[in-house]
Amino acid sequence: MKKIINQPKDVVEEMVAGLVGSYPDYLKQVPETLVVARTDEFDSVALVSGGGSGHEPSHAGFVGDGMLSAAVCGQVFTSPTPDQIYEAIKATDKGKGALMIVKNYSGDVMNFDMAKEMAEMEDIEVASVLVDDDIAVEDSTYTQGRRGVAGTVLVHKILGGLAREGKSVNELAVYGEALVKDIKTVGIALSGATVPEVGKPGFTLDDDEMEYGVGIHGEPGYRREKIKTSSEIAKEVVGKLKAEFGWQSGDSYGVFVNGMGATPLMELFIYFNDVKALLEADGIKVAFTKVGNYMTSLDMAGASVTLIKLDDKRVSLLNEPVHTIAW
Repeated sequence: MKKIINQPKDVVEEMVAGLVGSYPDYLKQVPETLVVARTDEFDSVALVSGGGSGHEPSHAGFVGDGMLSAAVCGQVFTSPTPDQIYEAIKATDKGKGALMIVKNYSGDVMNFDMAKEMAEMEDIEVASVLVDDDIAVEDSTYTQGRRGVAGTVLVHKILGGLAREGKSVNELAVYGEALVKDIKTVGIALSGATVPEVGKPGFTLDDDEMEYGVGIHGEPGYRREKIKTSSEIAKEVVGKLKAEFGWQSGDSYGVFVNGMGATPLMELFIYFNDVKALLEADGIKVAFTKVGNYMTSLDMAGASVTLIKLDDKRVSLLNEPVHTIAW
């Protein structure tokens, strides 16, 4: 294992310290926690998200005006504890309540629910939106139902814009529930991720192998085969997304190609180009695009494709400027 770290057990604490030290105009650390909060003043519902570390820039990179109010950094690939989530809610509540954006993993769901109960005992109104955009497999390691993956970033962006407009906790929760149904993702992997305290990849692929549907913690996908060209991979992935959405010519979608951490941008742009060509051949209007590393898996090589069904309001919210370090 080759990593630029000190002690493996200290990676999250040192990462958080380096993160807020690098961007003090954007972020601050809530004392005695692994919570990262926005530094600016705001007067709206607080948006709180988080999860296990190792997916950077998610979620701390999306804290700031127009997106999240706070992100809770759990240990690597491990849900943050309820008390840490509760501290994030308390630190950012402006008297208007909080909305939690939660990826669908059993530990996250349980711990965010417990934090919600703790906050409600302090008379803080809290609701949650559960993101389960990964259509590759129905049930997987750590989940009941579909996993929450890169589409979570789009939920941060759209709900962050609505919160900035002054929407209430309930309005955000209702909008978010409908929004998640229109966001779907499929990932592929070329290599596994190495958790620092484990010291070896969570799974291995031969030099000429790839796997469809791998999760952001290395959870199993739905098929392993010899590696294909970018255009062939795109055809497989877009085919699964088309079957799920059932789109018609003239429909409007956003395309988000996300790197898993170790795939060069050169390859992500090639992959995006192939995905976009297939959509346009079906008469789909591509009204929003995003390419880069946003929801990673440590040093995994691979990428995911997220499609979001769009209307004018969603396009507007996705394109609004924000003050975060990663969007």
